[in-house]
Amino acid sequence: MAWVLKMDEAIESGLVHDFDASLSGIGQELGAGAYSMSDVLALPIFKQEDSSLPPENETKHPPFQYVMCAATSPAVKLYDETLTYLNQGQSYEIRMLDNRKAGDIPEINGKLVKSTIRVVFHDRRLQYTEHQQLEGWKWNRPGDRLLDLDIPMSVGVIDIKTNPSQLNAVEFLWDPTKCTSAFIQVHCISTEFTPRKHGGEKGVPFRIQVDTFKQTENGEYTDHLHSASCQIKVFKPKGADRKQKTDREKMEKRTAHEKEKYQPSYDTTILTECSPWPDTPTTFVNNSPTPAPTFTSAQHNTYSVPDSNSSSPNHQGDGTSQGSGDLHPSATIQETQQWLLKHRFSTYTRLFSNFSGADLLKLTREDLVQICGPADGIRLYNALKARSVRPRLTIYVCQEPLRSVQLERQDAGNGDSSNGAIYVYHAIYLEEMAASEVTRKLALAFNIPLHQINQVYRQGPTGIHILVSDQMVQNFQDESCFLFTTIKAENGEGFHIILK
Repeated sequence: MAWVLKMDEAIESGLVHDFDASLSGIGQELGAGAYSMSDVLALPIFKQEDSSLPPENETKHPPFQYVMCAATSPAVKLYDETLTYLNQGQSYEIRMLDNRKAGDIPEINGKLVKSTIRVVFHDRRLQYTEHQQLEGWKWNRPGDRLLDLDIPMSVGVIDIKTNPSQLNAVEFLWDPTKCTSAFIQVHCISTEFTPRKHGGEKGVPFRIQVDTFKQTENGEYTDHLHSASCQIKVFKPKGADRKQKTDREKMEKRTAHEKEKYQPSYDTTILTECSPWPDTPTTFVNNSPTPAPTFTSAQHNTYSVPDSNSSSPNHQGDGTSQGSGDLHPSATIQETQQWLLKHRFSTYTRLFSNFSGADLLKLTREDLVQICGPADGIRLYNALKARSVRPRLTIYVCQEPLRSVQLERQDAGNGDSSNGAIYVYHAIYLEEMAASEVTRKLALAFNIPLHQINQVYRQGPTGIHILVSDQMVQNFQDESCFLFTTIKAENGEGFHIILK
């Protein structure tokens, strides 16, 4: 029995010795120091799995690279997109680099390519209303462009074109095999598109995007090759330098651990690949010459467009509730579209194509300014709230009935003027404070042909007739009441109006 136990111990010790030897062999194979993961992955058991992975040289390789010579901000989180500060109107170089490998896109060898550089909004909400935002900027800065190419400083660019309808883009041809640099100037600043509330708001970020195309068989440069963009903010002259210095000083005050969460500042900005900018406008904006949509609703013919010479301050017509100027919450989508067209907001019919009256009325003043820009946003808000311009002067006029004139003549001797006539006055709202405006609005209020009115007089002391002039109108008391009669002109053509 003791012999059996000794044999078991011998066998066990032998197995342990063999196992230790095998382990020491593995250690010798991997080395005496720390093992290398690449050596482990090189073992045969991993080779079959590696064969299913795509080779490294098959990764996507962009054909071009665009580098803007402007430093990135140091106050950007590690995994966020870079941000570059630019000065308004300053020239910045964008280097157009050929990044192709041998054999890539051989069809452009020895040929030119076209690149379009544009400044666009980074915020998606502003992208939807880009046309309105740029139109508002154009209205405030007539004759200026958002983006220009500094031609004297640029190198290798050919056939430079700027479209007057696209103030934020420039395009040119260039040879990828030659040194090419485009110097751009951004003239808009980020705070120009920030709604003014109480001051001190941060400016909106922009994007500089470059789209490159090759020539098609028909000679047009429409075959897309590559697109890249970067995020920027534009400040007034020297403002970008101050902002860069401020960010750098803030980062210097942070601890080493906090600095690890931020990416370093680079001397240049590399534009990253992105989707090409759409050539056609977004579905929210109508830039095409296509006429505004028409509607075949049964109520279409009931809308009346008021005359600009209307005597009412609201310029109200005699149509339906939408035609009279007010947009009701119960208005359908078609009625809302018709209301927008009637009030000269045809540019925004596509933008609000799915809005009912209730949807449009829910928008605040800030929402409308953000969507339509300051000018049209405030105008649309006032129209929705039915805010009318208060007239400078209001007078009340009644046409003297013929029966009343006859009775007055009969009773002139006994002073009895109670002839039972009903006097109905019309309100005349004056904005120009001119005699011609009085004549025009009297004709409109009482359905008198304007060309038949020769002169307008005011009856003065002892029954004299005083010609109504601009100075007299300007001295009318507000809410004065007048009776007026008409007498035939001396030449028999037309008549005069006498205000009493």
